[in-house]
Amino acid sequence: MKMKKIMAMVMTFTLTVGVLAGCGQGNETDGANADKANAESGQQVSDNESGNGPQTVSTDGSTSMEKVIGFLSEAYMEENKDVKVTYNPTGSGSGIQAVSEGRCDIGLSSRDLKEEELQNLTGTVVAVDGIAVIVNPDNPVTDLIVEQVGKIYTGEITNWSEVGGEDAPIVCIGREAASGTRDGFEEVTGTKDQCKYSQELTSTGDVVQTVAGNPNAIGYASVASVSENVKAVGIEGVMPTEEAIQDGDYKIQRNFVLVTRKDEALSKAAQDFFDFATSEAADDLITEAGAVPVKR
Repeated sequence: MKMKKIMAMVMTFTLTVGVLAGCGQGNETDGANADKANAESGQQVSDNESGNGPQTVSTDGSTSMEKVIGFLSEAYMEENKDVKVTYNPTGSGSGIQAVSEGRCDIGLSSRDLKEEELQNLTGTVVAVDGIAVIVNPDNPVTDLIVEQVGKIYTGEITNWSEVGGEDAPIVCIGREAASGTRDGFEEVTGTKDQCKYSQELTSTGDVVQTVAGNPNAIGYASVASVSENVKAVGIEGVMPTEEAIQDGDYKIQRNFVLVTRKDEALSKAAQDFFDFATSEAADDLITEAGAVPVKR
């Protein structure tokens, strides 16, 4: 009986040692796995801190600048695969406020900065939005003043004979309400939310085509979009040539502005994109987007 008790004690001890050894091995394995996970996590943090992840350049503001900033950012990202340029179309005022508050890298404004805004911000003209007033080639009218253009579109002038043309009703063609070109045209001519359109079309091409097919029509389009099928009229004796727009002699135009904070450096990626957008290398892209490059 005594021998049986001794054997039982030996077996119990053996089993206990085995279990403890297994637990110890499991703990060692778990600890090794935890150490490995911590090391990998530390490596990830290290990589992010060292800037190995994708870099973002955020822009915010003018809806009228959508095509210009789109052409510039796409071309830039094509050459810089590790950078993403984002665009938030909130309007000029909101974009200026966003960059002022540090919520974006670069603000976008389709107007020059006001005196009070210039205290803390810097505006750099990246392009000029030149808008041509177009008529049918058979229309004898060759020149208008800004005030006449405004009165035509608000319905105060309704017949071509009132501005030196033939006795015929004026048909006003324009863009849809969301158009940046319409926004610019109405802003410069002082006709915001007052225009009486015969047709509101969804593309510049449609405006050009409609004016080309109607001898009584008048329309507006970015200078780069004017074709031989229509005739651009002079504004106060100045034709909408690239040179006249760059010199500021042509009246129906506005600046497209990149807005940055004074005395605060951009990130390396944002500065690199800014330098590209304001360089001569961007001129063809700006023209393709329907705007006019700045004079160099």
